[in-house]
Amino acid sequence: MRDTVADTISFEQVEEIIEWINKIHGFDFSGYSRASLKRRITRILQLQHLSMYELKSLLVNNPAFFEEFLIEVTVNVTEMFRDPTFFRSVREKVLPYLSSFQRIKVWNAGCSTGEELYSFAILLDQENLYNRSFLYGTDINRNVLNTAKKGIYNLKLMKQYSENYLQSGASGSLSDYYVAKYDAATIVNNLRKNILFSVHNLVSDGVFNEFQLISCRNVMIYFDLELQNKVINLFYESLCPLGFLCLGAKESLRNAELAKKFKVVDRVENIYQKIG
Repeated sequence: MRDTVADTISFEQVEEIIEWINKIHGFDFSGYSRASLKRRITRILQLQHLSMYELKSLLVNNPAFFEEFLIEVTVNVTEMFRDPTFFRSVREKVLPYLSSFQRIKVWNAGCSTGEELYSFAILLDQENLYNRSFLYGTDINRNVLNTAKKGIYNLKLMKQYSENYLQSGASGSLSDYYVAKYDAATIVNNLRKNILFSVHNLVSDGVFNEFQLISCRNVMIYFDLELQNKVINLFYESLCPLGFLCLGAKESLRNAELAKKFKVVDRVENIYQKIG
């Protein structure tokens, strides 16, 4: 009879998968929330009707399956101008300060398919700051980065994105920033020229530049507290003096010692400024 562990996966089996992936692929999920990983691995097993034995076999022998596994396990929920009040706050409370910098470097960590980074690019463009800005989008997942690099999205999604855009206080139309053809919307070249997407693992990789703004929204909720603290330290070291850190609505600086290194800019939207 077929093994049906998909309905009964244990935390011990989650630990086994974490160790297996690190050994075979070099991806360290040890700092991820076990409850989140358990839910996502269980979902993979159920959707694909796999046993644990079959899952481990595929992870070892099938690189294409591992890429699919990575997509499922790493959270990739994003849209343009998601949470419009956040972008309104960045426009009103952060960009006026950033305008004093000769060069502006932005890092969107966990950028997924790129919609959020393009949203930042539009904000900068509307404040006449884009030409002296450079934006980096990073993610652990190469597949979503390929989508981000192409800058091509389903045209139907642009209706919702346009509503977000207007609610954020932006002027004009979102359609100024993409070219529509058939059922696809392609981000215009002028908005893509100062953007670079690349692989970066928040768990294991270090500082790679100095930034005026770092955004990592609704990513760390899937990390345990120890990894959250490690990543916040990474962001602190990656920010220039008085640079800004943007976290998601569900996240905050929970570590008291780390919190002392930042000033609260917007408590509701979880925007902070580096001090010290």
